[in-house]
Amino acid sequence: MRGLLASKQAVVGLSLLLLFALIAIVGPYLVQDPTAFAGVPLEPPSGAHWLGTNGQGQDVLAQTIAGARMSLLVGFAVGFGVVAIGAVVGTAAGFFGGFIDDALSLLINVFLIMPGLPLMVVIAAYLPPGPVTIAWVLIFTGWAWGARVIRSQTLALRNKDFVSAAIVCGEHPLRIILWEILPNQSGLLVSSFIGATIYAIGAQVGLEFLGLGDVSQVTWGTNLYWASNDAALLTGSWWTFVPTGLCVALVGLALGLLNNAIDELSNPRLKRENAYERRMREAGVTSGGATAVLLKRRPSVPPAVDAVEALGGE
Repeated sequence: MRGLLASKQAVVGLSLLLLFALIAIVGPYLVQDPTAFAGVPLEPPSGAHWLGTNGQGQDVLAQTIAGARMSLLVGFAVGFGVVAIGAVVGTAAGFFGGFIDDALSLLINVFLIMPGLPLMVVIAAYLPPGPVTIAWVLIFTGWAWGARVIRSQTLALRNKDFVSAAIVCGEHPLRIILWEILPNQSGLLVSSFIGATIYAIGAQVGLEFLGLGDVSQVTWGTNLYWASNDAALLTGSWWTFVPTGLCVALVGLALGLLNNAIDELSNPRLKRENAYERRMREAGVTSGGATAVLLKRRPSVPPAVDAVEALGGE
């Protein structure tokens, strides 16, 4: 956690994410009813309505804040569900091997080759509309990517000495998976969770924008759906869709920054490269596309001369 907080990307991402989490939890209690009639339809931003009103005369600020709760809840729930199923299937396939691996890999491949967006649209169209339906649809169609990656990582860990030692000692397979393999995939699992959450928020907004959600509920997706129905682009009512779109983009940015920071911490190659670049900056040497070489700094010799000599120059 200390290493994560030392990363500027992680600090910015976490700050943005905590801000939106606070808005989603506390915000709906501080604004008026988002479904109540508040003023003249399509009224531009003013002192009475900071973000204006939509085509139904509802306050856009209240709808944006209230929509954050359900959209983030569905996004994080889908992220957790996708990673949980992917971890169970991928770890079981990679650890047990043989027939179990063949059967689970076939199942993963079947879900991977199916076109995701058309499948989501078809399933969502035949089920009762609502955030719960959207969440189940996204979990059903999105778990296979994570399972494939986790299976590959499990295959690599399966041949490590500490796993072999646990098998030789007669440890139960479930204990080996839970205590030996999954903890060594924590960075991958966290990155998969963040990636799945970004996918879930974007897909949920997209499906609800297409009218496949419950349009009577206030979410970021239904806000965009009603903005489209009210011909916001034709009427120039930018305030009905820009705040929601900006919120979706900022949440995606926050999760992306956090994912990059975790990747840099958990990926040994990136960690080495970052350490090398830091030493180069401390030594005052600027890399210009040459082979990466760094000598121990000699106090009496300028850094640039050190770098040239290291490359065999004169």
